[in-house]
Amino acid sequence: MEKLSLIFRCFASGSSGNCYYLGTAQRGILIDAGISARSIQRGLMDMGLNWSNIMGVLVTHDHADHIRAVDTIGEKVHVPIYSTREIHEGIDANYGVKEKLRGSRRYFIKEQSWELFGMRINTFSISHDSTDCLGYVIDYLGQRFLIATDCGEPNDLLREYLKTANHIVIEANHDEQKLLNGAYPTYLKQRILSPFGHQSNHTCGKLLQENYHPGMRNIFLCHLSRENNDPQIAFDTVTSYLEEIGLEVGKDYFLRTLDRTTPSPIYILNDQVLTMETTHNESENEDESEEEENL
Repeated sequence: MEKLSLIFRCFASGSSGNCYYLGTAQRGILIDAGISARSIQRGLMDMGLNWSNIMGVLVTHDHADHIRAVDTIGEKVHVPIYSTREIHEGIDANYGVKEKLRGSRRYFIKEQSWELFGMRINTFSISHDSTDCLGYVIDYLGQRFLIATDCGEPNDLLREYLKTANHIVIEANHDEQKLLNGAYPTYLKQRILSPFGHQSNHTCGKLLQENYHPGMRNIFLCHLSRENNDPQIAFDTVTSYLEEIGLEVGKDYFLRTLDRTTPSPIYILNDQVLTMETTHNESENEDESEEEENL
């Protein structure tokens, strides 16, 4: 693997935990830390990395499936934990975070560009029922990477960033019919379908269709529901929207659904559509307790 290639790997994506790596073979960042620190460490070691190679953790919001390990990583491993003041206040109030962040706490102001070890970072609001919720746009090594998870309702700033992003991690949480016909109680169905809940496969597909541009290379569907979605349904739904505007998966763009608990391959992100997957040993994360979909 080239030392200065931009690489991406998902360690877990779903209501039981979320964590993503972005960087190079030498150093990088984590986006969210919602699985155990031990699982993250194992994933890093699998890549030939350790905690000293992690420059910081960027937190999207304060729900447990995104912050479960921030106290261990921040206060015991001494990796800086970055987010807005509102999200840090939510982390403080979260019962699952046993140790308060002190020396590891770092603040930034939403929608103001800032830099971390050569990465230019922009943020934007996402509609979700947390203290605050962010999407990240990261420019590094000539590539623009966007992540938007737990998207209740798309907004204009997300649309604008999609029009310039090369590599996208975006929520395709549920199939609406599976959700409506499923066993969830009415209040939880309503919460998921609300503007502050989660994004459906159809909303995701339409959003990508309306904001596609020729520089959009690789799309990763994240935060798929175990009960209310299926990877093949999500894949087929999103590709159907892009087929409507004449695009062919595998030729014009790459699409992959991210697994809930199994680490993904290591993806090398550049100006090309992904055709090969480079990976080390893909051992499963340690068993994580399944959280209810409203986390």
